[in-house]
Amino acid sequence: MMENNKKWYLLIFLGCVWGSSFLLMKLGLKGVNPVQMGSLRILFAAAFLILVGFKQITKIPRHKWKYIAITSMFGTFLPVYLFAVALSKIDGSISSILNSLTPLNTLVAGILFFKMDVQRRQIFGVLIGFLGCILLVLFGKGENTTENYYYALLVVLASVFYGINVNLIKKYLSDLKPLTISTGNFIVMSIPALLVLYFSDFFEIASEPKVITSLGYIAVLGIVGTGLSNILFFKLIQLSSPVFASSVTYLIPVVAIILGYFVMNETLSLVQGIGAIVVLFGVYFSSKK
Repeated sequence: MMENNKKWYLLIFLGCVWGSSFLLMKLGLKGVNPVQMGSLRILFAAAFLILVGFKQITKIPRHKWKYIAITSMFGTFLPVYLFAVALSKIDGSISSILNSLTPLNTLVAGILFFKMDVQRRQIFGVLIGFLGCILLVLFGKGENTTENYYYALLVVLASVFYGINVNLIKKYLSDLKPLTISTGNFIVMSIPALLVLYFSDFFEIASEPKVITSLGYIAVLGIVGTGLSNILFFKLIQLSSPVFASSVTYLIPVVAIILGYFVMNETLSLVQGIGAIVVLFGVYFSSKK
C-alpha cells in the first residue's frame, strides 16, 4: 500500500515540475538560442548530479555502460535540444500537450521491441488520456493558429525517444539505483553538451544582462526540472510500469494550463477543464494492471 501511494506522489510531483518547465524554457530562450539553452540545461543538471552522486559511478557494471549511454541519448540529450528548438517557434502549452504522446509511444515501443505485457485496460486508459489532450488542444483559447506547427513534429519525435527510453530503463537498468542511472547518464552527456555550447558562441555573449537573467531560469530548469526529476522518474519506473510512469506526460499540460491561467492571465475554457479531468481519468486507468 505504501509503495502504491509513493508512485502517485512521485507522479503528481513530476507532473508539477515538468509542467512548470515549459514556462522556464520560454523564459530561458529570451537570452540564449535553443542550442545554447539545451546545452546549458544538460550542464547544470550534470553538475548537480555529479556533486550528489559521484560515488555511484563505481556501482555501474561495465556491461551496463552501453545502456547508460543509450538511455542518456534517448531520454535526455536528444529531447532537450528538440524541445528547445520547438519552443522557439510554438507555444509551451502546445508542446506540453504533444508531449502527452509519450505513453502511446511507450506502449508501441514496448509491444514492438520489448515484448511488453499490456492489458486492455492500460490501452484504454492511454486512449482516454490522449482524448483529454485533444480537447485541450482543439478548444484552447489563444493565438496558436499563427504558430509554425511544423516544429511540433520535433516534440512528437522527442516523445518517441521518451517512449523508447522508458522501456530500455525498465528492461536493462531496473537493478540500478535511480541516482546511479541519472549520474551515469549525465556524465556521458556532459562532454558533448559542453562541446556544443562552445561552438555555439555562447561564451562571447555570456556577460550580457539578458543572458545572465536567462541563466537563472535555466539553472532551475537543469537542476530541478532535469537533474532531480530524472532521479525521481527512474524511481517511478522501478515502482510501477513503463506505461504508468510515462503517464506523467498527461499531467504536464494540465499544470501548464493552470500556470498560464494564474501566472500569465490566460483564459481557461470550460472544455479545457473537462479535458483536464479526462486526462486524470486516463492516468488512473493506465496505471491499472
